[in-house]
Amino acid sequence: MKILCVGRNYSEHAKELGNAVPENPVIFSKPDTALLKNGEPFYIPDFSNDVHHEIELVIKINKVGKKIQEKFARNYFSEIGLGIDFTARDKQNELKSKGLPWELAKAFDGSAPIGNFINIENIDLKNIDFSLQKNGQLVQQGNTSQMIFSFEQIVSFVSQYFTLKVGDLIYTGTPAGVGKVNIGDKLEGFIGNESMLICDVK
Repeated sequence: MKILCVGRNYSEHAKELGNAVPENPVIFSKPDTALLKNGEPFYIPDFSNDVHHEIELVIKINKVGKKIQEKFARNYFSEIGLGIDFTARDKQNELKSKGLPWELAKAFDGSAPIGNFINIENIDLKNIDFSLQKNGQLVQQGNTSQMIFSFEQIVSFVSQYFTLKVGDLIYTGTPAGVGKVNIGDKLEGFIGNESMLICDVK
């Protein structure tokens, strides 16, 4: 399986980092070693002093597809979940300043916690509330109506370049409010009022 991620998919988040709003989805990937499952703790890597939380809705691909038309994209996923795209912001800024890829800052071991999934059959994909609490305090809040690129647009776009396979995960971007995590923090992610993900920072 592969993990594909969308950067800058919420305009307010792009602005908070000083980035332009993109014309096409900004895509990067993470290896399967980035996944943290079943509530495993996240250990801050020793190469960063500024790791940020980025809460994201995650699509799970349910059948093989390539060059998918947007109007058929909904047929390729039936579940949505919640994940965190941990980012070593200091390392990312260093790499960006040199015009280098982001993977060292985004794709390191444990950088992609994944929570539970729910069926989307009766869900309005254009109106999904999700949020992240840190130590019981709300730090990020978003709704899919704020997405620059919809789930269908993302699936169609990435499938022009990568064959999508069953079990592939697509992290669809984070809303504004990203911030630093510290040892001892407890992160809890929600879709609506339902707790979907818990991650302790070590």
